[in-house]
Amino acid sequence: MGVGGACEHGAVVPDLSPSFCARLREAFRTAGYQADDVVDLLGSEAHAALGRGEPEPARRASLDGGQLGTLVRLFLLGDAEPVADVRAALAPLSLDEAVAAELLAPAESADQLRAGLDVRPHGTDTESWWVIADLDADQRRGQVRADHVLGVGHASLSLARATARRPVDTLLDLGTGCGVQALHASGHARRITATDLAPRALALAAGTFRLNELDVELLAGPWFEPVAGRRFDQVVCNPPFVVGPPRVDFVYRDSGLAGDGASALVVNQLPGHLTEGGTGQLLASWLHVRGQDWADRVSGWLPGGDAVDAWFVQRDVADPALYVGTWLRDAGIDPRSPQGREQSSAWLDWFEANDVAGIGFGFVTLRPAPAGQGQVVCEDLRHAFDDPLGPESAAWLDRVDWLRRNGSADRLLAARLVVPPTVALEEIAEPGEDGWRTVVRRLHRGDGPGWQQELDELAAALLAGCRGAMPLADLLDLLAFGHGLPTDALVAAALPVVRDLVRYGMVVPAEWLPAGQASGVDTAGAR
Repeated sequence: MGVGGACEHGAVVPDLSPSFCARLREAFRTAGYQADDVVDLLGSEAHAALGRGEPEPARRASLDGGQLGTLVRLFLLGDAEPVADVRAALAPLSLDEAVAAELLAPAESADQLRAGLDVRPHGTDTESWWVIADLDADQRRGQVRADHVLGVGHASLSLARATARRPVDTLLDLGTGCGVQALHASGHARRITATDLAPRALALAAGTFRLNELDVELLAGPWFEPVAGRRFDQVVCNPPFVVGPPRVDFVYRDSGLAGDGASALVVNQLPGHLTEGGTGQLLASWLHVRGQDWADRVSGWLPGGDAVDAWFVQRDVADPALYVGTWLRDAGIDPRSPQGREQSSAWLDWFEANDVAGIGFGFVTLRPAPAGQGQVVCEDLRHAFDDPLGPESAAWLDRVDWLRRNGSADRLLAARLVVPPTVALEEIAEPGEDGWRTVVRRLHRGDGPGWQQELDELAAALLAGCRGAMPLADLLDLLAFGHGLPTDALVAAALPVVRDLVRYGMVVPAEWLPAGQASGVDTAGAR
């Protein structure tokens, strides 16, 4: 969001005062304008259609919805509604106040009003909030304003799903925008600080927090300047990560730094604002430059000294032409218009001049590590999986820390390991002269990112014995005896494999699982 770059500091911002938000909250609660109630009114099919950008089923379903139906059409569908109906749905908030605060705007007809801001329910399985943002390009029927404040979108939801939710004392939402990440953080963080460069974003975020009765420290300024010298147990950031020429057309996406400079800056400076054991998580973009490995590029952003654990997850790589067209349309600019053609040309010229073959997008998890012992892993996870990355990112850090303390040969051989119940072994065989012959043994994790790992027969046999009852050294002794192999050679071959399996959660310390939850991988096939 608005973390760095230029900003129009003289811009007029909505006045969403505490008393205004209190009356708006009362109106929403009276009408039932909350996430579950909206789904109940619309029904699952119409609600799903609305999520696909098909409003008509939701419009039809809302017609008999009374005041809730009015609010759904007004704020979720972008319809103009009769003044009398809007007055009834927003009472005790007056229409004059609502128009003055930009919540409402005049429609084409004098006896109707439209939404001036995007105000919508948003929630999880256990929480329900309202989010105040600017209308998107479709609702505005044209280009968004330069200081446009994004609402709940794909990027913000992706970051929310990728964020660890373990309890923390202090959390920083860097570049809060409309405040979505801070809302999600309210369930696990005791104290929340949110920053933004843009006055309009700060005003809308303040309204979001007041509407939801959340106490959040809001600070103005670019990048980490508002929290200089401070450290937090957790930092989350959805920066203006769009890559390209060093310009600022829209503060929600452009940083003013060339290329992937915004992501590089946050990755480099974030670890210095974490407490010992604290974690940082952000969305990021990176250039795929011809002749350069993307992993070398992003790992080079980290502060020196090898004192950071870092997990870079690449979820997508976009072609430059597709990338430019997508972001132009996102801002409400038709790529076929004179303005669109001009911006496309300048953008693509910059990509060509800088040997850009693609643009990567993904998530970064960071944590301070002992000096010289940081672990950096860059992974391409572009395959489809449903589980959120938040729990996995926390577990990945746990496994890295365990390996740091127990990864030496003597400590690993003394460990009792188990195969989690979510792990299965797949075997593929082909017919041969003496019957079926196994040609592939592949370990699968059914949760998290759905990692896979191919194994040989000995590794599969070793895992079958990982039930937490015996140290790894004893299992390897038995395996060596059973196959007539030198124990030392088997140990030397097995330890690197076991370390990798622990790192990816295929095998974990026995004490991490409740008794009886080891799967015991069967070498005869998947279980």
